[in-house]
Amino acid sequence: MRKFPIYQVDVFTKEYYGGNPAAICVLEEEIEEELMKKIAAEMNLSETAFLLPLEKEKEKDIYSLRWFTPEVEVDICGHGTIGTSKIIYDLIGAKSEALVFKTKSGDLIAKKYENGIGIDMPLDMPLNFEPTIELLKALGLNEYKVAKIGAKTGKVIIEVSDEHIIYNLKPNFDKLKELKFKDNVKGVAVTTNNCDNYDFVSRYFNPWAGINEDPVTGSVHTVLASYWGELLDKNEMKAYQASYRGGELILKILDNNRLEIIGDAVITLKGEIYSK
Repeated sequence: MRKFPIYQVDVFTKEYYGGNPAAICVLEEEIEEELMKKIAAEMNLSETAFLLPLEKEKEKDIYSLRWFTPEVEVDICGHGTIGTSKIIYDLIGAKSEALVFKTKSGDLIAKKYENGIGIDMPLDMPLNFEPTIELLKALGLNEYKVAKIGAKTGKVIIEVSDEHIIYNLKPNFDKLKELKFKDNVKGVAVTTNNCDNYDFVSRYFNPWAGINEDPVTGSVHTVLASYWGELLDKNEMKAYQASYRGGELILKILDNNRLEIIGDAVITLKGEIYSK
C-alpha cells in the first residue's frame, strides 16, 4: 500500500471554511497521471495540487507542481499554488525566500508577505469575444456591456452594469454544459466595477471542467486584472470574488506582462491518502 501526505487549505481568506479550498498532495517521487486523477476525484474539490520536490535542487525551493479538477488537469491554478506555498512555508519549511514551481504554464514564483502569499503569474491579454444568445441565457443575463476572452487561458469575462446582477445570478449549469464554442472557452466570469469597497467584483463558472461555480479563482484574475487595470488606469487593485464562500485578492501588475496575486490562507486539514 502506498500513502501520501495530503492537506486541505482555504485560500483567499483569513477565515476557516471561507475562500477556495484546495487539496495539496505531497509526493516523494512521480506517480502515474491516472492516480492523480483518481485522488483529485476522491478529494472532490475544485483543484487538487500535486507537489514534487526536485531532487537535483536540494538546496533551493524548486518544485514540480500540477493541478487537477475532479475531471481534468488544468494548466494553471492560483489558489492551488498559494495553498501549496502555505504548506511549504508553515509545515514543510522553506530553504529560501522565494519558492519556484515548474508547471505547464512555465515557472511560477511564490513569496510570503505580511498580508498573505504572493504568486507571480503570467498576465493574460483580453481579446474581443462575442457571447451567443444561448450563453447569455444560460448564465441568466439579459444584457451585458463588454465581453472578452483571455488569449492564453481561454477564460471569458463578461462585464455587467451592477454588482447586484452578479450576486443574483442563477446560471443553468446543465444548459451551460451543453453549449459548443468555436473558441477554446475554459470558463466564464461575470464582473463589474460598480461595487462598494473593491475595485471590481466577479463570479466564475466552469461546469465544463466539473466546477459549476469556483469559489475564488486566481487564474481568471490574470485576465480580469489586465482588463480592469487598463480601464481603471491602476497597477494595483483589490478584488472580490462573490461566491457563496467569497474571497479577497490583491492584484499587482508587474513589468514584463506578469501579475502578482496576493491572498491569505488557512490550513484546515492534514492526513494521509492511500493507494495500492
